[in-house]
Amino acid sequence: MRRRGIAAIDKGKLAKAKFAEKGTEIADLQFSQMQSQLDTFRSNLEEFAAKHKNEIKKNAEFRQHFQQMCARIGVDPLASSKGFWAEMLGVGDFYYELGVQIIEVCLSTRGRNGGLISLEELKIRLLKSRGKFGQDVSDDDVLRAIKKLRILGSGFAVIPVGGRRLVQSVPGELSMDHTTILQQAENGGYISLSDLVREMGWDTARASHALEHLVHEEMAWVDDQARERQYWFPSLTPNL
Repeated sequence: MRRRGIAAIDKGKLAKAKFAEKGTEIADLQFSQMQSQLDTFRSNLEEFAAKHKNEIKKNAEFRQHFQQMCARIGVDPLASSKGFWAEMLGVGDFYYELGVQIIEVCLSTRGRNGGLISLEELKIRLLKSRGKFGQDVSDDDVLRAIKKLRILGSGFAVIPVGGRRLVQSVPGELSMDHTTILQQAENGGYISLSDLVREMGWDTARASHALEHLVHEEMAWVDDQARERQYWFPSLTPNL
């Protein structure tokens, strides 16, 4: 009985080993097939890019769809300024130039908004600076260029505020309290201390400290002409 038991165990181990070997073999085959498919996709993508080079460079919507196609197979045309994609499309140069223009716009408006500008206003100013003969620019283009600026540690960040997005161009993260204040002020472009205390249930000290920080950073302006001091945000009211 004992010999049979040992033999059964040995057969079981042998079977497991064979299953494991077969499993590895199947996995290697599947990986090889997937790699082959991926190489084919990349090759087709390169042909597509070569054929539609001008449309990708000039048409913002077409360029966004192309970027999405690349992302699906793990290709980033902006990953390097050298190589096939940069030489073929020149997209690296496009986003580099756009990044420089974003920095210029943010610097020129920082005195008014403290380094916080809406994505909408930023794009309008970019299109104006590029002139009527410049390439069209989409929200997606601006966000991709900002993402590249963030890699450089330049202090750029995109902050969702309600239904809009604000671009921060100064170092330092806004706290949750600061972001909440921006959300509360989104509709009218301003907020008062009492409104903030009432809407959020904060104590006066907390609300006042957060508001004064935004004033100190020049992201908010103070208006004392109303019955109660109002805190206005140029990033939410471009015509202010």
